[in-house]
Formats: sequence, structure tokens, C-alpha cells
Amino acid sequence: MAGRPTMPEFVRSDPSMWEAIYSDPSVPLDRSLVRLIIDDQRRLSRRWLYPIVRVFSRVLVALISIVKRVLPFRWMPLRTMDFLCVWFLRHFVSPDAVELLIRHFVVETNLVNFIIRNTSVPMEPVTLRPETLAGLGDSAVVEHDVNVYDVLIALDGVPLTAPAALDFTQLDIPWLDAERHQRRFLRLDIQTALCFMNIPFSMALTLEEYRRAVHSIRFDDSFMEILALVCDDDTFRHWKLGGLSLWMDSNVDVPRMVYRHALVCEYAHARLVKLAGGAYPRETPAAFD
Repeated sequence: MAGRPTMPEFVRSDPSMWEAIYSDPSVPLDRSLVRLIIDDQRRLSRRWLYPIVRVFSRVLVALISIVKRVLPFRWMPLRTMDFLCVWFLRHFVSPDAVELLIRHFVVETNLVNFIIRNTSVPMEPVTLRPETLAGLGDSAVVEHDVNVYDVLIALDGVPLTAPAALDFTQLDIPWLDAERHQRRFLRLDIQTALCFMNIPFSMALTLEEYRRAVHSIRFDDSFMEILALVCDDDTFRHWKLGGLSLWMDSNVDVPRMVYRHALVCEYAHARLVKLAGGAYPRETPAAFD
């Protein structure tokens, strides 16, 4: 009997996007980290609040930048910015998002130090590896950006070739204290949190400092190329976006760029862990509603 073809019973008609992302074999990250990122992205604040706050933050930061051209002085001490950001993270941001943020500082330091240890660059390894929420104070955000510039400047004239043996020292991630015991008024996702935090950041930094901080993200492709050459591994080039360091444009969606920057660093770090002989375990597939 002729009729409309039917869907085979074994074919799922309503697959979960989150389950597919979690199961994606091309993602080199630890499954527990992937689950942490997915849980953060599934927060209500990410769906409902982030689209509004993203526009609000960008408009406000643009207005601040315009006014600071007329009043070019530091509107807020860096110490005050640190206090406000840590206070905000402690009371309004989910512990998962806080852990991801602290983790990024450690991961990026590990990448910078890997390059230092595996080239003849004339500088000592950097020491910014916060393990607590409080560790994000004391100008950690500014130091985090400055480390990127320092290593790139120090690499001038240094040959970028694979050494006879790679030094994989300090690729560990210590236990991170996101203060999960702390009672929070809200539990915002990391992208919404970054939008809010970009406001005091733009107020505390001078125009040139803010421009330098934003532009540091454009060096992601530079770092991927350096790692590809030092490790003799084209895998790092797969995560390049074409963000040329000679493209000096600070009128960008900073929180969005920061979030992608953090993911690129995680991918590169996971690749180094694998090259070092480590392997992230794959957990039993989790159920997603």
C-alpha cells in the first residue's frame, strides 16, 4: 500500500542541543568542565537577562568612553574597581561562573608560562595563578592583560621553533575556591556578569589602558600561531578566528570577545595537556532536559 514514508522508529525526532554539545567528540575539554559551561549557559539569566544587559552595558561603556575624552582622568581607583568586582561576584554571580572566571586566570598563565619555558624569551615565568575569589583582586585583571603584552614584546627576535623536548611544567589546575558556601542574592551566568563588570572596568581605566586591555584579546590568534610553531602542531591553528593584531578597533562587544577568548584558552590548554601525555576522561553521558 503506497503512502507517505514514515520515520524509522529508532530515529529521534527531538534531539537535545545540549546533549549534542556535551557529546561532541571534537571538543577537547574535560567532560566535567563541559558540563560546568553548559550549566552556566542554561541559566535563566543567560536567556532572559543577558540580551538586555549586553546592549545596556555596551551603550553605557560607549558613553563613558566619549565623556572620558573630554575628562581624561581616572574616574575610579583600581583598588575600588577590584573591590566592586569581587563583591559583585561574591553576591550576584553563580559559583559555577565564578569558578570558570578564576580558572581562566590560571589557564592563561599556564599558556604564557609554557611559551616562556619553551622558547629563549628573556623573562621569568609569571606568577598570576589565583585559587580563590579574593585572588581576583589586587589588580589581577590588569596584570592578566599586561602578562600577554610582556611576553609578546619579549619574543621580538626570538626564533619560534620546536625545541628538542617540550617542557610541560605547570599545566595543572589547582582546586579553586568559588565560595560556594556564600549566600547569593542572584546567580548570574558568566556572560551577563561580564557585561556588568565591564562598566566599572571602563570607568577605572584610562582610555589608553582600556584600549590596551580590549586589544589584548586580539592576540589570541598570535598565541595560537606561536603554540603551533613551538609544538609543531597545526591543531592550535584550528582555533584562530582571523583577529589580526594589526586591526586596532576597540569598538567591539567586549564581554562577548572575552567569553570566546576564555574558550580558546581552554581548548589550547587541553591540547597541551594531551601532548604532555594526559587525557581528559569521558564521563558517562549526562541527561539534559
